[in-house]
Amino acid sequence: MRPQKHSHGDYYTNYISLVEEKDLFSALANSVNRSNTFWSVLTEEQGNYRYAEGKWSIKELLQHIIDTERIFSYRALAFARGETIALPGYDENEYTDNCFADERTLKSLVDELKTVREATIHLFKSIKEERLDKIGTASNSPLSARAAGFILIGHEIHHMNVAKERYLKG
Repeated sequence: MRPQKHSHGDYYTNYISLVEEKDLFSALANSVNRSNTFWSVLTEEQGNYRYAEGKWSIKELLQHIIDTERIFSYRALAFARGETIALPGYDENEYTDNCFADERTLKSLVDELKTVREATIHLFKSIKEERLDKIGTASNSPLSARAAGFILIGHEIHHMNVAKERYLKG
């Protein structure tokens, strides 16, 4: 089942709409191959590429995806387990400024993303179906664990699309 409209802030609707699957567990399973197929064929040179001055490199983009997945996985865990305290947002640019992704190999980032996704899948498998729809507050918006799962998948798809359009033209 897809997340209901009231289970997430409007900002996340676009990410959720990018996920074709109707079921969270199918979406998570399918994301592993899609992710690995897309990112693992890029070269180290492509990993260092920035399409404009001041824009992230592909390596930084990957680290951003990894960081965001960890954050949304934590949010899913917290709300599924009954957390009632509102969770803060985060500054993606501050995180990226301090991640030093360009000092790493592209392969190490792709491997980390794969490992994080596998951990995400295990996390969601540990959550009972009825707990996936428990709603908490994060970044001043409602969020359910189910919505967090769809968002983190759609977020990566969004950035794959950005990579295709702005980084990998031709």
